[in-house]
Parts: sequence; structure tokens; C-alpha cells
Amino acid sequence: MNRAALESAPWIELQRLVKTVDNERVTRFLEELSPLEVARCVSRLGDADRVRLFSMLEPDHAATVAEQIPDVQAANAIGNLEPGVAAAILEEMPTADRADLLGDVEEPIAEAILGEMDSRQAEATRTLREYPGDVAGGLMTLEYLAYPETNTVGDVLSDLRKHAQARRDYVVQYAFVTTDRGRLVGVLRLRDLLFARMSTPLRSLMIEAPLSLYELAPLDEVRACFDSHNLHGVPVVNSTGRLVGMIRRAAVSEALAERGQAAFLKTQGIVGGEELRTMPVFQRSRRRLAWLSVNILLNILAASVIAFYQDILTAVIALAVFLPIISDMSGCSGNQAVAVSMRELSLGLVRPSEVGRVWLKELAVGWINGVALGVLIATVAWLWQGTPLLGMVVGSAMMLNTVVAVSIGGTVPLLLRRWGLDPALASGPILTTVTDMCGFFLLLSMAAALLSTS
Repeated sequence: MNRAALESAPWIELQRLVKTVDNERVTRFLEELSPLEVARCVSRLGDADRVRLFSMLEPDHAATVAEQIPDVQAANAIGNLEPGVAAAILEEMPTADRADLLGDVEEPIAEAILGEMDSRQAEATRTLREYPGDVAGGLMTLEYLAYPETNTVGDVLSDLRKHAQARRDYVVQYAFVTTDRGRLVGVLRLRDLLFARMSTPLRSLMIEAPLSLYELAPLDEVRACFDSHNLHGVPVVNSTGRLVGMIRRAAVSEALAERGQAAFLKTQGIVGGEELRTMPVFQRSRRRLAWLSVNILLNILAASVIAFYQDILTAVIALAVFLPIISDMSGCSGNQAVAVSMRELSLGLVRPSEVGRVWLKELAVGWINGVALGVLIATVAWLWQGTPLLGMVVGSAMMLNTVVAVSIGGTVPLLLRRWGLDPALASGPILTTVTDMCGFFLLLSMAAALLSTS
């Protein structure tokens, strides 16, 4: 393969090298690529080639590659390796990443892999897997520094030197201080160790009553904690105050980004989990059709309103020009209200029971924007056709449908959450169908009324 072709499609060369089973050449090839190019190349391999690649790499290199590609692909590859090979790779990862990856692997296979791991690492991984992914326990890491309050500065420095290699990836700005039973009692800034005597006990240096998070605290509470305090990490405790882990700020940011991406995919009709274009075509098609088939039925329902008034459209053909305008603008207004409600729900600023309050707030905005948009579209219709009545009909329909759209957009997410349904998945179709039906009905029914009186 010439150099130009290699630069434009390096995954083809990687695929060729994998099939040669030349471990050293594959390793050198990946080391010459940037992390983004590694992710692109490895993700475009077939499933079998990806599994073969992971088996060819050294465990630490394979672990790095696994962290660079999408989780669904990494989990598929790990799950198809021999348990011993998979265990060696996972042992090179932080406990939190290891637990997340095994969470996407079938349970019997995950247990087989854990059975091949170091017993302490396996137990730590099992502990993290017990927590839901959107609570403090599911976001925390077990790689942190903690010492009994009876230890001295000399004890800490000796421990750090002794285990320097094993703890090279730890957050070392501070350490946590505990009782003999593991209850969190303080935080120690490691820089304070530099100016203290070796015999100084930790209890005299620590910051008492430190900020902490309960292990079952939801993601929004965790985010609020980090928003309020400029900290790299926050300790996590159980119901008895015992230290069980630490949450890094980066882990919270990553979890929020993943939640936002998942919500966005749902609003766009990508259901059933993450979709990548390297997945089987029929699998991707099936997931999309699950959404599109429902949407086409809802659109047929909305179009039935137009069919009912087809005589009116025939008599006043200019109305057909304004149907999509009213539908689209009302949809935009409604989607703005949906976005605000979804945001406030995620931040805990509004409760699902506050439907009435949200509706009144949206009504105020809806009337103002409805009047403004109605006057604008009415003026356009009047100037275009020279008929004030047409402008009045179009403007009134726009105004009223804007009010309807923001009312639905603001309240439906709350109602769906209250009924235990997913507002990100269902708000869009409901909003589109109702606003289309109302917009078509308002415009055509008012036009029919005016024609019958003229």
C-alpha cells in the first residue's frame, strides 16, 4: 500500500497486519497513530479482527486501546476473548473503567473473567458493579489514598515511596484520614506533609469534617456538589460514614456528557442503545424502524385533518403554502419548551407534579411569541395575496398553535416522568403530532368558517 493510501485509510493496513498475526508490527503500527486514529482504525475492523487484535497486543497496550474505542466495541471484544486474556487486559485498567466495561458483558462471561483476575481486583470490581451507573457509588473510583488518623507523617511518606509505581495514576493532591474502622474523619493536603515533622500525627494536620457524598446520591446531586466546590475529587461514604471511594470531577463530566448524548439520541429516534455505523446493517435498520414506524402512523393521523378539509384547500389553494410554515414554527416553539423542561428536570429545579406552574409560565411566553409570529405571518399573507381575511386566518392560526405548542412542550415531559415513562423518547412524537393536528385544524376550520359566511 502506498503512503497516500495508508494515510487516507490506515484501517486497511491494520486489518492486513492483524491477519498476518505479526504482533510486533501491529504494535509498532498502532504506536505511530494518534489516539483518534487508533479509535477510528480499530472501530472499523470486523468483530473477529478486533478480537484477534486484542489477543495480539500486550495487556497494557490492549487496555489503552480498549479505553479509546466505543464501549460497545470494547465490551464485545473483551467478551469474546479467552477469560484469562481478558482478565490480564482488565487488570491494567482503573477499577471504575473495568467495572463499566464488564457491565456491558454478559453476566456468565463477566464472572468467568473475574474468576481469572487477582482476587483483590476482582472483589473491588464486583463492589463497583453493584451500584447503578448514575449514583455516586457507580461513578467513584477505588484508586485513592487513605490512612488511619493514628499514622504519622513519616508513615505516609514511607508508604508513598514504597508503593509509588502501583499508585502512579492516583489523585495525589490530598489523602483521606479515617478511624481504625474506616470512618472518614478528615482530609489531608499532601503539600502539608512537606512542612511537618516526621513524627507529627495525621489528626493534627487534617482538615476535619470534610465534604463528602453519600454512596447512593444521584448524579444531579453529585454535579451540584462539584459545581459548588472547586475540588478535584470528593470522598464517598456509606450510611455509617465509612469511606468507600472517591469521585473525580472528570468522572462526573463524562457521566453528564454520556447522559446528554443518550437523551439526544432518544429524541432523534435512535433507540435500543448506542448505534455505530460499523454495526450490522439489519440491526441498525431494526432500531430505527422501531421509531419511524410509529412516527409514520402519527403523521398519517395528522394528515387526516388535511384530507378532511381538502375542499377548502381546493377553494383557497394559498392555504397550502402556509400549512408547513405553521407546522414547523409551532414545532420549533414546542421543542424550545421541551428542552427547558428536560433541563429543569435533570437539574432538579422542577418536579413532575408542578405541571400547573410550568403551564402558566409557558402560557405567558406562548402568547407573546404567538402574537409576534402571528402578526408577522399575517402581514406576509396579506401582502402576498392582497386579502386581509387570509392574513387574519393565517395569523390567528399561528398565534393559537404557538400557545398550544409551548403548553404541550412544557408540560408533557413532566407528565411522562410522573407516569414513569421516558420524556426524552416520547415528548417529540407527541408534540409533533398534536401541534400538526391543531395547526392544520385551526387554519382550515377558520378558513371554512369564513368561506361559509362569505
